Order: sequence, then C-alpha cells, then structure tokens
Amino acid sequence: MDLMLYDTWERRLRPFEPIAAGHAGLYACGPTVYDYAHIGNLRTYLFEDTLRRVLQLNGYAVRHVMNITDVGHLISDADTGEDKMEKGSRRTGKTAWDIAAFYTETFQHDLVRLNILPPMVWARATDHIAEQIAFIADIERKGYTYRTEDGIYFDTARLEHYGHLARLDIEGLRAGHRVDLGAKRNPTDFALWKFSGDEQRQMEWDSPWGRGFPGWHIECSAMSEHYLGERFDIHVGGEDHVPVHHTNEIAQHEARHGHVPANYWPHGAFLKLEGAEKMSKSDGGFLRLETLIERGYDPLAYRYLALTAHYRSQLVFSWQALDAAQTARNRLRQAFHRLPEGGTPDETYRDRLLAELNQDLNTSKALAVAWEVLRAPLTDATKRATLAWADEAFGLGLAAWKPVEVAVPQAVQALLDERNRARAEKRWGDADAARADIERAGFRIKDTPQGAVLEKA
Repeated sequence: MDLMLYDTWERRLRPFEPIAAGHAGLYACGPTVYDYAHIGNLRTYLFEDTLRRVLQLNGYAVRHVMNITDVGHLISDADTGEDKMEKGSRRTGKTAWDIAAFYTETFQHDLVRLNILPPMVWARATDHIAEQIAFIADIERKGYTYRTEDGIYFDTARLEHYGHLARLDIEGLRAGHRVDLGAKRNPTDFALWKFSGDEQRQMEWDSPWGRGFPGWHIECSAMSEHYLGERFDIHVGGEDHVPVHHTNEIAQHEARHGHVPANYWPHGAFLKLEGAEKMSKSDGGFLRLETLIERGYDPLAYRYLALTAHYRSQLVFSWQALDAAQTARNRLRQAFHRLPEGGTPDETYRDRLLAELNQDLNTSKALAVAWEVLRAPLTDATKRATLAWADEAFGLGLAAWKPVEVAVPQAVQALLDERNRARAEKRWGDADAARADIERAGFRIKDTPQGAVLEKA
C-alpha cells in the first residue's frame, strides 16, 4: 500500500521512496510575518499537516522544518518595492523586530487552534544570515551571479533548465517583456543580496558585497540545506510558490550542487472566497481565523471543511459551507464520544482508510469511509478505536472533545425520570407529555444506546 504523492516537478503521482529508510525530511515554506495569516494561508498549512500525519501513520519518522520569513521578502516578486517587514513596521509604528515577534506568535497560536502539529524546527531567516551569505558566495564562485547598483543577482540564463518546475516559457518571457529591466540581464533574474544604499533600514547586515539584506529565496535554500541536508525528501508550499519562489530555490541549489534540493514537490491549491478569485492580503479583504471564532465557529470546523476537498483542488469558502462543516464535525465528535473505549481498530476499515489517505492524501474519500465506520456491523468499541486511528490523520481532536456539562434542575430531572418510567410501562401519552414539559423548560432529550440524556435546547 504505497504512499502516492503528486510531484509538481514531474507532473505525476509517484510512490514515496525516502532517501533514508523509515525517515522523511519535510521542508515547509512558512509565513512572512508582517501581518496576520488569513484562512487561505492556513489551508496550505492544514494540507502540510495532513501530509506529515499521513507520513507518520505510514511509520515514517518525520523531521519537519518550517521557515519564518522575517526579512527580505519584497512587495514585488520582481525584487522591487520595500521589504514587507519594513512596510509592516511603517503601518503599525512598531519596530520590524517587534512586528516579526508579534506576528510569529499569532501565527503559531493559529496553528495550535487548528490542531496543526508544530514543526520540529522553526527556522527564522534573521537567525541564519551567515548560512545565506555562505550560500551566495558559493554560487558567486561558480559564476552564476552578477552585480548591479542595487544588489547581487542570480543569472538565470546560466541554467539550461531554469523554470522547469513551473514549465516557464523563458523565450516567450524574454520576447514579451515590456517593462524596463533596469540593470537586470533577464526578466527572470532575481536578487540574492540587496544593498541598503541610502535607505534607512532596521534589518541589515555586513556582507562581502556591502551592507544590506538577503533576498527572499536564498533563505529557504540555505536553511533547508542546513537542517535537512544537500538533498532531502519533500518540499511543500502553496501553488503560488511554483512560478517564482520554489523555481528560484531550485535554481540556487542547482547552481551550488548540480541537482534539485528535494525529491518531491507537492503544492496546495488556493482558497477562493465565494465570488472572488482567491483570498489575498493585497486587497485588504481577507478573513482571519479569529474572524471565524468571533462568529461562533470552532476552528476545527474550518479544518473539517478543508478535509472535504482535495488539497490540489481549489476550495470555495462560504459561510454556508462552513455551517455544514461545523454541523458534520459536531455530529462526528458526538457520535465518537458516545462510543466506549477498549477496542482495537478494525483491520479492513483501517486498510480502506489508509488506502484513501495514501492516494495523494484523498481526505474527502477517507472521511466518507470514517462515516461508514459508524454504520458498520462492528462493536461500538471497535468503531471508536478505528475512528481514533483515522483521526491521527484527520486531526479533528475527536478523543480530546468532551461535551459541556449541563446543570439540570431537579424538577427537569424528575420529568426525565417520569418519562423513562412511562416508556418502560408503555404509557406513551404520559411519556410524550413529560417530553413536552422538558422542552418547555429549555431542554431536549437525546436517546443514546446508554440511555436518555438531557441537553440544553
């Protein structure tokens, strides 16, 4: 039962074959911490968390590294505009360092609320300036760079297969380019190190080329190699990383080592708002996880919603869809809670669940199998154990949830006792009357295999 992953590099599903038996090195592109993460960003981290969980379910020891971009990410992917950290500082009146610390903490808190497993390594760009400088210097020695008045640039024309990940039409880009390149030789060339110049910057360092700061792409090349080695198993991110960021990471690594850094490149698709192209910070109209919570939604309802669509397909967000996800997740966890402990997972259903998850993380079909488990001719304890095993991949926190304890007035409890006696004695009219009195008191009866219980209406 091989784990199959879609590899953007080869544009096909491939069986996962680790470099080291039983181990998986996983590098995830983390946030640029100049603003809050929106739920579109968080969908990517949910996909990556599912991948990690499925790898672990298959018995792999995962080393998960995620970067924190706290310097070097310019407003434009064309290496123009101000650094996003400086922009965040200007917007808030706080220092760039304080901005980075604040938004890193809020991002990590969002991951906790979504039950996303934290990486083993949080790699901050500002903690690895020396590694980035060493990487650039090595590329320079091998003849892949040139200097302009504003920085050190990577010469993409030196790489025969530059842009393969995104299948870029390089000749078409060159022929159709109508924007002044400035000192850049090619439209696809990108900055490795930017000079501070006369600009007053809060984040800058000395380097062999002058005082300045690293480009956005070099941090991931340097830190992934530092923590996972020259070649590692899986590099993940959102689909927006394919044409520029990951393409340029690969170029840097090929220039230094002669091969791509990772063996597999899965990418998650965008989240779309109903009636919009995609969710983006650039237009200012994005939804935070906090927004969902303020409107009464459990963060794990959003996780459930993400599981209902394949990670490579665009997911359309609407409040109606989130309502349905919250209802479904509530039903699932309540059903799970009513099941007794002490069983072991059913082998047939476990294999079916794993088969769907191993088919490129097909979570929607795996969820359908999980619902089937509840209707299956299995003991209740076996059902619970099977669902608990599946939740290692789903991450819905089924075992951790407990219903809110409801304080039941003595008079209402007496009505329930009367209703139970009436049902036992087949006095159906009296039982219905007791139920009606209970509902008028603001409660409802839920009949379970363990007996009738009262819930707040």
